Amino acid sequence: MKGGSIELGEVSKNTSRSKGVKRGLSIMDFILRIVAGVATLASAVAMATTDERLPFATAFIQFRAEYDDLPSFVFFVTGNSIVCGYLVLSLVLSIFHIVRSTAVKTRILLIVLDTVMMGVLTAAASAAASIVYIAHYGNTKANWFPICQQYNSFCERISGVFL
Repeated sequence: MKGGSIELGEVSKNTSRSKGVKRGLSIMDFILRIVAGVATLASAVAMATTDERLPFATAFIQFRAEYDDLPSFVFFVTGNSIVCGYLVLSLVLSIFHIVRSTAVKTRILLIVLDTVMMGVLTAAASAAASIVYIAHYGNTKANWFPICQQYNSFCERISGVFL
């Protein structure tokens, strides 16, 4: 810097450094989207494949516990599936941001959609977590008894989805 003016070399260094930081953040965004997509897919599959059957008196009469018996678990699987699909589709824009780090409108679109998907996932997880709590501890005031003493593997699996 001479006499209060910025030299051309300093401007190009700052611009290239800024592009490098934006590209690095875009790569991190891409990796996080892949990790989140795998996590939501695994969570949806783990919950959707949860079931247990208990024999009652004979082998022909059985009690069963499946995820689709409870609407909160169906909402959880549906919400995770929707978010996983969104994350897979958003990988295209994430790759676009790696190539073109100056895109602003699509970044704002992703931020808005990410916020919506976070709300869907939070609502689904909260609803399912409340049912898992009831399954473990029950609610004596409402005469809801805990079922986890009978359905051990079912309860272990639905609890493991949240870990």
